[in-house]
Parts: sequence; structure tokens; C-alpha cells
Amino acid sequence: MRRLHRQELTVTFAIKADIPDPSAPVLTFTAQKTMYGGKHIAEGDEIFLFASENEGGPGLVACGVVIAAEAVARLPSVARQTPRVSISVRCTARAEKALGRRELKPFMDWQDGRPETELNFKFYRQATDKIVGLSDEAAAYLRTLF
Repeated sequence: MRRLHRQELTVTFAIKADIPDPSAPVLTFTAQKTMYGGKHIAEGDEIFLFASENEGGPGLVACGVVIAAEAVARLPSVARQTPRVSISVRCTARAEKALGRRELKPFMDWQDGRPETELNFKFYRQATDKIVGLSDEAAAYLRTLF
């Protein structure tokens, strides 16, 4: 694995994954699939944590700061691979309002520019667990749920 480095400003991300203990102060996610810019996640980035409904979770559970990020090496024997990243996150707050598949399902007009639509598109149009990059508008919306 190689360490990720970035000279840019802090960017905001979200992860939808199996989170068995959302109350843990530090969470580690190994070899997570990335989409929509998720492969650019780096130490110091803000991240919103969604406990995957695929695994019985409720959706948004916490937010935090990435304390470690490493790209997972691609397998030379596989032609097309989704980039994967391993991260550790220090949780900073617990969600106060519900936000998951049920709450986002009505937002399906992919061209309306709403932050809820962006989240529905990135997480539930293809329902696999993943790390995604977020727009400033989506990040600002998510912050209102804490």
C-alpha cells in the first residue's frame, strides 16, 4: 500500500459501510471501494459515516476526521478495478437526525442540484458500500444533521 498525499485544501467525503459499533471513538475501514472522487481521500479530511442498510445499519450515524489513509495496490492480473482505500477515522459527533435510504428515496430528479439528490445518487443508485467525494452543498447539508 502507498500513503496518500495531497497539497490541496481539506475536502469532504462520506463512506457507506458496515459499522458494527458506531459509538467507537476510532473506526477503521479496510480496502473500501471508491467512487465519485473517493480515491482522493487523505489524512485531515472531514468524513460523514453512513452505517450501510445493506448490513442492517440505519444510514447516517456520525462524522469525523480521517486520521490515516492508504491506497490499496491494484492487482496486476485484473484489467478493470475500482480503486480501493483503507482509512481510519476519529469520530467527532453523532448524528442527531435520521438520514438513510428511506429519507433520500424521494430525491430522484438527478438534475435538480439538491444535496439530498446528490447523496441519493452517489449512495443508492448503485447501492454498494463505498467512499465518495461530496460537493460543498452536500457537506453543508449533512452538517445540519448534527
